[in-house]
Amino acid sequence: MYGLLTGAIVTDPKKQLDIAPRLLEWFDVNGRKGLPWQRDTTPYRVWVSEIMLQQTQVATVIPYFERFMSRFPTVQALAHASEDAVLTLWTGLGYYSRARNLHKTAQEVVHNFNGEFPDDLAQLKQLAGIGPSTAGAIASIAMAMRAPILDGNVKRVLARYHRVAGWPGQTTTANVLWSLAERHTPHVRVADYTQAIMDLGATLCTRSQPSCDRCPLNLSCLAYRRGDTQQFPGKKPKKNLPVKAVTFIIARNGQGAIWLEKRPSKGIWGGLWSFPEVQDADTIGDWCRLVAGAELHRVELAPILRHTFSHYHLDIQPAYVVIADSAANGISLQDSDNQQAGWISARALQTKGLPAPVVKLIKALEPTAG
Repeated sequence: MYGLLTGAIVTDPKKQLDIAPRLLEWFDVNGRKGLPWQRDTTPYRVWVSEIMLQQTQVATVIPYFERFMSRFPTVQALAHASEDAVLTLWTGLGYYSRARNLHKTAQEVVHNFNGEFPDDLAQLKQLAGIGPSTAGAIASIAMAMRAPILDGNVKRVLARYHRVAGWPGQTTTANVLWSLAERHTPHVRVADYTQAIMDLGATLCTRSQPSCDRCPLNLSCLAYRRGDTQQFPGKKPKKNLPVKAVTFIIARNGQGAIWLEKRPSKGIWGGLWSFPEVQDADTIGDWCRLVAGAELHRVELAPILRHTFSHYHLDIQPAYVVIADSAANGISLQDSDNQQAGWISARALQTKGLPAPVVKLIKALEPTAG
C-alpha cells in the first residue's frame, strides 16, 4: 500500500529489490566511462572532480578540470601554488570557497599526511570542504573501500525509487536517504556502483523529464509505479531573497590598467580581486583622491547589474570613473603578488581570480581599452 510520510521510507516489500545488480549490469553497457576524471582514478583526481562537480554540470566542469590538472597535476603542486593561481583557474565556476578549501586541504594532505590522502572515512571528512558524500566518493572510487555517497543525483534516484517524501536538505529526510545509500552500496565493484548510481541520476533519472522507460530500476521504482516521479525529491521551501545594493568604482589609468582590490578571505568572493565598493556615487571623488591619488573628472553610471547568491540578490551599480590625471599610476600590481590593491594591467589580469560580475564589467571595457 502506498502512502507519504515526510522523511520516511514508503515501500512495497514484494517489489522493492536490491538495486546494485541491475545498476551494474546497466552501467557495463550504458555508463559513462570517458570522463577525464575516470582516467587514472587517484584520490587526488577524484577529489578535485568531486569538488568541481558540486552544484555544477559535467559539461561545464570538464574544461576546468583539464586546465586544473594540467597546472596542478599532483596534490603537492596544488599545495605549493599561490592562492591567486588557484582562484584564477577557478574563475567562472562560482562557489569560490570550494577553491580555497581545495588549496587548504592540499596543504594539509602534504604537511600532515605525507602527500597521501588518508584511507579512513573519518579522517577524510575532517579535511576542509570534504563532506560525507565527497569522502565516500574518494574512498569508493579511488580506494575501493565500501563507502556510500549521497550527492544530488543519488538523492534523486533513491528518493524516487523508495518514494521518500521531504526536501533532502532537511535532516530527517537526509538521514533516511543516507540509510538507503548505505543499504544499497554493495561489497563488490563498489567503485563501479558509485559511478553507476551517479550516472543514472545524471542521464536518465534527471530532475525534469526523466527517461523512466529506459531506467533499469523502473519495474520496482515506487514513484514510477505511482506515476508521480516529479514530486520526488521534495522541493526546497521557497522564500523571497532580500536585495542588497553596492556601487562598483571602475577606474582605469592612462596606461589602461584597472584598479582592483583583493577581497578578504572570508565573505563573498573571498580572496578574489574585485572593484572598490562604495555605498553611493557621492563618495567616488573622495576615493579617487585618497586611494588612487588622482582627481575625479567624470563619472558615468551604467545600468544596474543584478548578481544572485544563494541567500540574496546583489544589485551592482557600475560607476565608470574618468580621472583627470590620465597618467596616474598609483600602486602598480603588474608583477606583484604581495600588494592587496592597485592598478592591474591587462596582462596581470590573467593571473588574478575574478568574480563573474567583475569579468563581465571588464569585458565591457575592452572596446575602449588603452
